[in-house]
Amino acid sequence: MLNYRQLHYFWVVARTGSIVRASEQLNLTPQTISGQISLLEQTYGIELFRRVGRQLELSESGRQALTYAEQMFQIGGELEAMLRARPDEQQILFRVGVADVVPKSIVYRLLAPTMEMEDALRLSCREDKLERLLADLAIQRLDLVISDSPMPSHLDIKGYSQRLGECGISFFATPALAASLGETFPACLQHAPLLIPGQETVVRSRLLRWFAEQQIQPRIVGEFDDSALMQAFGQSGSGIFIGPSVIADEVCRHYGVQLIGQTDAVIESFYAISVERKVKHPGIIAITEGARRQLFNW
Repeated sequence: MLNYRQLHYFWVVARTGSIVRASEQLNLTPQTISGQISLLEQTYGIELFRRVGRQLELSESGRQALTYAEQMFQIGGELEAMLRARPDEQQILFRVGVADVVPKSIVYRLLAPTMEMEDALRLSCREDKLERLLADLAIQRLDLVISDSPMPSHLDIKGYSQRLGECGISFFATPALAASLGETFPACLQHAPLLIPGQETVVRSRLLRWFAEQQIQPRIVGEFDDSALMQAFGQSGSGIFIGPSVIADEVCRHYGVQLIGQTDAVIESFYAISVERKVKHPGIIAITEGARRQLFNW
């Protein structure tokens, strides 16, 4: 059986980067910590750390173990806080996974209603690839996953998708780049430098199909899975970039760019995926109602 004390020593050393610093934090001798970690390694026949000069570096096994240890001790801390809290102070933990292709501004607008609830809610938000998030949803490490696509049919995971809303897309550019385009939209996109979403996004294929229909060939200079990174490059003037039309005004204000055109022929959709067919979690209810009534108005 796993020795959790030894695992805790390993976790603290990995986080502090040094047995000496870990010993100061744990109020133990370096020899005690080193010995216990060695016992953990011997038990499973692995090496958790490698010494590089005077520094300790995690081995591949150590990096994998640290991922689990982080989750275990985070949950342990949450459990301790819950047990120590008085009944009237206890919070409802709401664990949300966000697919990394979903624009951050949309994520914020979707999650904002949970901050205004009367119930004491503690939001835990994690960004990752969709399939990894759905795997955690299946084993109830997450309560909800927000994605730009519904539950994939090829995954053997029990989950239910609710469409939060959809909207067209808008095209943005810095004032200097917009002034250089010359023609009207969408003809101005011909041979213009363009930043597009990466291959894992649903909107990418729709966007490319629309270009083909319009007989427009932009000059693609970058593609990004992370929408925030794409917007940062767009803000620098590297190229035109797209975003959901529902947040067009916000994008212009935040990044100091101009709206050069928009189309409803290319749709971005957003979904809430949970294991509940009939949603009961108050956080999920707040998100779905807020999306429909405030963000997408449908």
